[in-house]
Amino acid sequence: MTAAAHLDIDSRGVATITLNRPDIHNAFDDQLIAHLIGLITEAGQDPRTRVLLLASTGKSFSAGADLAWMRRMADASREDNLRDARQLAKLMETLNGFSAPTVAKVQGAVMGGGVGLVSCCDIAVASETAFFALSEVKLGLAPAAISPYVIAKMGVSQARRYFVSGERFSAVRAAAIGLVHEVVSPAELEVKVMQIVDTLLGNGPHAMRAAKQLVRVANPLRVTPELADYTAGVIADLRASEEGREGLRAFLQKDVPAWTRSGK
Repeated sequence: MTAAAHLDIDSRGVATITLNRPDIHNAFDDQLIAHLIGLITEAGQDPRTRVLLLASTGKSFSAGADLAWMRRMADASREDNLRDARQLAKLMETLNGFSAPTVAKVQGAVMGGGVGLVSCCDIAVASETAFFALSEVKLGLAPAAISPYVIAKMGVSQARRYFVSGERFSAVRAAAIGLVHEVVSPAELEVKVMQIVDTLLGNGPHAMRAAKQLVRVANPLRVTPELADYTAGVIADLRASEEGREGLRAFLQKDVPAWTRSGK
């Protein structure tokens, strides 16, 4: 059975974690989330690691949550949903807090939690064909667990727009609002990412870790235990709500949700 994600560390100290569920656009479920937490932790504990590269196979970087997982959690208890949401928050914090520099190589669809992964990386390079969306509200949900990291990356003003609109935006727009740093053609994506990795490898590894820590300490948007509990509660409540269930039903059945028909 092919692993849903795998870790490789090369002779230069570049640790590459690759999402490998191309058939479902690298969407993630609870098992992949736990697996990614383990891989990121493993890379961070390996003394060889100098740079972490986050990549994916197939057409899409990550389409966010696996629909089968969402369907299962809609029928789960609030306690199970809280536990589930906290695991997603743990994934984001594990990546966000990685001590060495992190680089995201982004192509295709980047939805929901996929935007969260990009937000947690220090440097993000996107193909010009990539597109992004925080589309949770279209399902009667909210981008709760990822919100601290997305807000820190794109800013409050842009988050106020895209959190409530759920609209899709281009890689060029993502660069304009600070979500990604560079946009290149699909043919240039690999080359550009490797150029950035080479630049990082030319820097003092301890100095880069200290520089990352400076940003974390100075960043006014910090993830406290209270904030983590709040965001987990938001998603747990919305998943089990009548609106959340209706949004998922409509999506799966390719229907319009009741609130659209009623105008509410």
